[in-house]
Amino acid sequence: MRHGQTHANVAGELDTAHPGLDLTDLGRAQAAAAARAIAAEPLDAIYVSSRVRTHQTAAPVAEDRGIEPTQLDGLEEVSAGDYEMRGDHDAVSGYIGTVATWLEGDLAHRMPGGETGEEFLARYDAAVRTIVEAGHDAALVVSHGAALRTWVSTRMAPHPDAPPATQPLHNTALIVLEGDTDAGWRMVSWQGHPVGGELLEDPTAEDPTGDLDADGDGEVG
Repeated sequence: MRHGQTHANVAGELDTAHPGLDLTDLGRAQAAAAARAIAAEPLDAIYVSSRVRTHQTAAPVAEDRGIEPTQLDGLEEVSAGDYEMRGDHDAVSGYIGTVATWLEGDLAHRMPGGETGEEFLARYDAAVRTIVEAGHDAALVVSHGAALRTWVSTRMAPHPDAPPATQPLHNTALIVLEGDTDAGWRMVSWQGHPVGGELLEDPTAEDPTGDLDADGDGEVG
């Protein structure tokens, strides 16, 4: 699950460093609605990144289930590097363009002042392996927009119903996978809109890490 809406999402700023900005009132409503939407799903573990927005998003699910979320390094957003907390066109285009380059297969390309695609995947893979090796039947991972799309699109087996990586992944969108790190991952479902309902979307928010098609032309970058 992607985290709920933050103040940086509304401002269109690339907020990837620790601890990150809080959820907005809408973000908290999205988190509460997400907990209700998945209430019937089996779940025996919750994992969050070190960023405060994932903790806040997971809180309603954790309270309902009586599960203490586990913070796991490696689940953080793709680092914005030199673009951190910027919302100008050049920064957003540079960030999105770098992620697009990774999705096209050039994982050695480096985010200016940040990580390469290879480095991102290595730390995210390590986090996922830790979750798998814990032996859960079903775990909820609350993470970040660009990170989720990059990792899932790279590691998931092709699926006819999977949207292109350029398609927006809105706040509290939910991707369900099954499998493991050795046998591979298969898509069960992909809900790109808020899992609690599309009325919880905010079409006025710039949200650069939620939309990898920044120009609205169907292409990344």
